[in-house]
Amino acid sequence: MPYKVRFANPQKQYADHRDEFIKAFDDVLLRGDLILRKDVEEFENNIASLVGTKYAVSLNSGTDTMFLPLKVLGIGPNDEVISVSHTFIASISVIVQTGARPILVDVKEDFTMDVNQIEAAITNKTKVIIPVHLNGRVCEMDKIMEIAQKHDLVVIEDAAQALGSKYNGKMAGSFGLIGSFSLYPFKVLGCFGDGGILTTNNKEMAERIKILRDHGQKTKTEIVCFGFNSRLDNLQAAILNVKLKYFPQWVKRRREIASIYDKKLSDIKEIKLPPAPDSDEKHFDNFQNYVLRAKKRNELAAFLKENGVETLIKDPVANHKQPRLGLSHFNLPYSEKLANEVISLPMYPELTDEEVDFVIEVIKKFYAR
Repeated sequence: MPYKVRFANPQKQYADHRDEFIKAFDDVLLRGDLILRKDVEEFENNIASLVGTKYAVSLNSGTDTMFLPLKVLGIGPNDEVISVSHTFIASISVIVQTGARPILVDVKEDFTMDVNQIEAAITNKTKVIIPVHLNGRVCEMDKIMEIAQKHDLVVIEDAAQALGSKYNGKMAGSFGLIGSFSLYPFKVLGCFGDGGILTTNNKEMAERIKILRDHGQKTKTEIVCFGFNSRLDNLQAAILNVKLKYFPQWVKRRREIASIYDKKLSDIKEIKLPPAPDSDEKHFDNFQNYVLRAKKRNELAAFLKENGVETLIKDPVANHKQPRLGLSHFNLPYSEKLANEVISLPMYPELTDEEVDFVIEVIKKFYAR
């Protein structure tokens, strides 16, 4: 059905910058620079500079930006990795794919890892903590890093949704050994397909992952290990370099939209809004998603759809309650509660104030019935 307000609208962003994108495409193709060329190197340098780390390594997906570091660390059977259930399944699957065991803790009010549950989950098999900066809100990284240092654990930040977000003035992806970012098309900074990039201050880690991403090739004639095909296409890197010019204003616009939602929906007692921009001096959120908790969530989603507003209910079943994943032994009541309540509203920088107001009007109509 045609929507009055789309949940995401990549075609609008493309139309706004079409000439620049076509120029970037044409430049790359005329040079014949398709794999691991100067555009990739430039993009990696740009992201390292943005996040504030020494190195950045681009890969074929945000999933591999967690998986390959786990492989470099030698994580495998008999190891345990702590993360959360209330996240995209990739945060858990990368652990399982190494042969290690995921240990899941609950989240708190802002959907991020409950740091008070971490130490109770640590055993002599624990090797890594993967906190998830969900919806663009950074976890309490000062406390997480303190726990990790106390127990000699590695931290890999799942910052897939948090490029540009900060905690205590420090960028997401600059706290742990690794910061992991997704470049999926609907992210704050997204390419025209799959892609990912990781950040680190560890030179050896960066170099080893560059080898792993390219079939274990240290040079074209020296293969030092069995690796993977996990390279970001040079063409995608060129597009991302164009988009990076607009990244600050896109984050600013997302925060403006979040402020409108917060101001005009705050009087509806049946919904629970995410923290507003600047409501907490510790957090600077990029508002990758605008996710609220709602009474009669499914009915609200249906009403919004009937009235031309596209929304998303990403995980109506908590990951640890998916019957075929073997994770049902975890007791995570808050994550299960969220699965029944969360709904994501339209959130992208090309949204107009009028479209945002229309979404708000429909929500108010629903709860006024």
